Amino acid sequence: MTEAIRPAATVILARATSGEPELLMGQRGAGAVFMPSKYVFPGGAVDAEDHHAAPASGLLSDHCMSRLTQSCPADAPGPDVLVTAALRELQEETGLAFRLASHATPPLRFVFRAITPPGRTRRFDARFFLVDANALATDPDDFTAASGELSHLHWIGLSPARALDLPFITEVVLAEVDALLRGDDQPGVPFFDNSTNVPTFRRIV
Repeated sequence: MTEAIRPAATVILARATSGEPELLMGQRGAGAVFMPSKYVFPGGAVDAEDHHAAPASGLLSDHCMSRLTQSCPADAPGPDVLVTAALRELQEETGLAFRLASHATPPLRFVFRAITPPGRTRRFDARFFLVDANALATDPDDFTAASGELSHLHWIGLSPARALDLPFITEVVLAEVDALLRGDDQPGVPFFDNSTNVPTFRRIV
């Protein structure tokens, strides 16, 4: 039976330091069905509850919202649902809560999309959101309320992060984020589309 592709959302939380920027990452359990023992960003599948939660307005620019609706199946969740899922997963997996009001500019930026290739135990259509840690309402170093799904939660610089045991797609995302945090332009959101047996790469403009 063909594994269904589930919509998912991931948060790339970044903070400035006196050196290179740091990202928040954690390690999946060795017994996890999907990507065991790999270091990843907080995130996961969209749940039914995400469709019914009150939408958080003003967290995405109009351009990001438009990009999130492109190249999607008819039953794909809308931008508000994806953002709700991303922030829920962040809070569940790290214990960190997001400040939902009083943002001068939209704090979330849609920066990457990838669909898991066929043949994997789990398949996701994942959207990655880059956000500055200044948008948090809680202490960025306090993980006491984390669910335990991710272990070794810690902030790590971009360079040492590349030495971790990473999924391939996370390595690609790191390179994209590195360029963005250095101020490079992004000519469209990278989209690794593995929905079929013919991998396709394009940029969502």
